[in-house]
Amino acid sequence: MQRFPFIVIEGLDGTGKTTVRKGLFRLWEGLYGVTPLCILTSNFLAADAAADIVDGKYQPSADNRDRYLEALVADKAATLAQLVRPALPNRPVISDRWLVSELAFFAVKHGMKPGDTYERLAAGITQPVDLTLVLDLDPRDSLQRAHGRQGDAVRADWDVLDVQARVRQIYTAIVSEPVAYPLLGSVAHIDASASPGSVLDQVWQALIAHDLVPRFGTPTEAVSDGR
Repeated sequence: MQRFPFIVIEGLDGTGKTTVRKGLFRLWEGLYGVTPLCILTSNFLAADAAADIVDGKYQPSADNRDRYLEALVADKAATLAQLVRPALPNRPVISDRWLVSELAFFAVKHGMKPGDTYERLAAGITQPVDLTLVLDLDPRDSLQRAHGRQGDAVRADWDVLDVQARVRQIYTAIVSEPVAYPLLGSVAHIDASASPGSVLDQVWQALIAHDLVPRFGTPTEAVSDGR
């Protein structure tokens, strides 16, 4: 069945994921008259898993690690079943984070190898992403941006230089061997140090290169091969 693409945007806090998501939303609407579905990494659609997600994310410990992993699997499986798969025949789905960020979290907070975390997650997640966009930026710059945002946007135990530098190292290691993580789909490295317009252009060119946007003059229903 032909369908629209499932796109994920990954990157450190402050790399511009929200800006890219909004830009892609406007491009799809403006160019093709199609409104994407935008989702977050945790959607709390598996109601029984919500408490374990909050506990595991904000108060990570050896005691709640496995419950958090199981909760993530349940929530992502529910997200795929209730949001992503029903939407793809009609519109693109753009997710702010999905798998790479989870692998990095468990590596930093629990010392788990990304491959081991991936195996646990992949046991319950069967839908591959079409394209994972990784926005890369020096953590000093990403932290400056993150701390400059309004509201309660940073965490004292996470948004600090040594932690974010480690997260970036893990991101780099993961995306350097995408074959080991097939659920990531194709992976595109994006230089997030460029201007917002240039970053969005890099992203759009990546979608074009992976044949994930329709050519003008072709029906918008036929944009991906339903992998």
